[in-house]
Amino acid sequence: MNVRLFAAVLLVSGSVSVHAQTSGALDILRRIDANEIYKTIQYEGEMIIEYQGRRNVKSLKAQARENKDSFVEFTNAEDRGTKYLKQGGRLYVYSPDIEEVMPISGHMLKESMMGSDLSYEDAIENSGLADRYDPVLLGTENYNGRNAWILELAAKARTESYPKRKLWVDTENFDLLHYELYALSGARLKEYTLLKAQLIGNRRFPVESEMRDLRRRGSKTTFIIRSVVLDQNIPDSVFSMRNLR
Repeated sequence: MNVRLFAAVLLVSGSVSVHAQTSGALDILRRIDANEIYKTIQYEGEMIIEYQGRRNVKSLKAQARENKDSFVEFTNAEDRGTKYLKQGGRLYVYSPDIEEVMPISGHMLKESMMGSDLSYEDAIENSGLADRYDPVLLGTENYNGRNAWILELAAKARTESYPKRKLWVDTENFDLLHYELYALSGARLKEYTLLKAQLIGNRRFPVESEMRDLRRRGSKTTFIIRSVVLDQNIPDSVFSMRNLR
């Protein structure tokens, strides 16, 4: 979310005006994707990381445009000055400790981002789910008091990080209530849960959500998003290597 670089950019949920019962699985998926298309987004947020009995709170400011370019700067004392830049499908990090810009690629993409339940690979997804997966509508069920469509997604390409996904989508407002990510073996790797959505303009945003990497025992990352601004011009210079330094 999925919000693309962090929380809102990778894990954005959907909202549509057409009743879900008149839509097929692909239409549902396309409408979720359509909600993620915006000219620009700016926000402030927090990642609350709980792992091995420790709780770390990381604050950040983020800017992004058209799901292609993102710039994130951490502002909490421990990580102040750490910056991430996504240009298309490439990701770079600047660390004030070593005062260098480093590309993140290859096996590094599977590593945890800032100790969270989000990997670097999760952060650089650009295209929508409908372009990458074939969906099947399994039916409906009650999820935490909400009636939800259940969609099962199969990856079109063998290179997809998660060959299978399972989604629970609110039939009334199309909030993405929950999803699960699976390996080729069928093992469940990660799960996402929407905690709170808020209407911003004509979009429903997941202002509070949670991601769990099930390979890390007792681990979860809570994303909190605030001060969201949509579709205001952001200078090209923001998404530059010069700004990263």
